[in-house]
Amino acid sequence: MTTTNTTIEPARSDREPNPFEDDSARYLVLVNDLGQHSTWPARLAVPAGWDTAFGPAGRGDCLEYVETHWTQLMPGRG
Repeated sequence: MTTTNTTIEPARSDREPNPFEDDSARYLVLVNDLGQHSTWPARLAVPAGWDTAFGPAGRGDCLEYVETHWTQLMPGRG
């Protein structure tokens, strides 16, 4: 006798979207002490070492802010 372990996954539309890639969510742009920028879901707590530079706003607006303001991609402010 063969036993099959079957897991029924919810349909894709029933799953919670990735909070870092949800175009309908609100985001923040965070900046650390090295000047590095990150988009961050507004519903999550801001991690230690990061400050809010922009938002909350839509994901597209936050990505545009990062592209405009984070021009030095190497760590450090110099």
